[in-house]
Amino acid sequence: MTDIQTERAFQRQDAISLVNRRLIKKKKKSSGKVRYYKDIGLGYKTPRTAIEGTYIDKKCPFTGNVSIRGTILKGVVVSTKMTRTIIIRRDYLHYIRKYNRFEKRHNNIAAHASPAFKIKEGDVVTVGCCRPLCKTVRFNVIAHEPSPEGTNKKAFRVF
Repeated sequence: MTDIQTERAFQRQDAISLVNRRLIKKKKKSSGKVRYYKDIGLGYKTPRTAIEGTYIDKKCPFTGNVSIRGTILKGVVVSTKMTRTIIIRRDYLHYIRKYNRFEKRHNNIAAHASPAFKIKEGDVVTVGCCRPLCKTVRFNVIAHEPSPEGTNKKAFRVF
């Protein structure tokens, strides 16, 4: 329990009673330790690190109190400098009727990255819409595809 306590506030999963170590809501690990996790649906599997891990994150869609609903987007990770938050770049083409051509455009999206994923810059992630988690974050990472070495994160990629 001490290895999880890295924050100033005491960290615990809300779905587990600490008094008699019983699970209030969902599931139990086979090793005897109690851990709450859930299936987010939409065809996305719960990662093995979320089921067997020891991290505590109340904003994680697999182990916390956040539901994924609405838009699901894909993008390239441009920044991982914030704690448990990443910036995703989404490229698209915009048609200019006057010149009968397309122009390249992009937008950046801030998303919460659960500790279940080991995300690096240049990786392709799938994010799902959720309730506002802070001032700018409205998306949560639900799938992660590691990029092969040598790929450029700023290169234009349409998904």
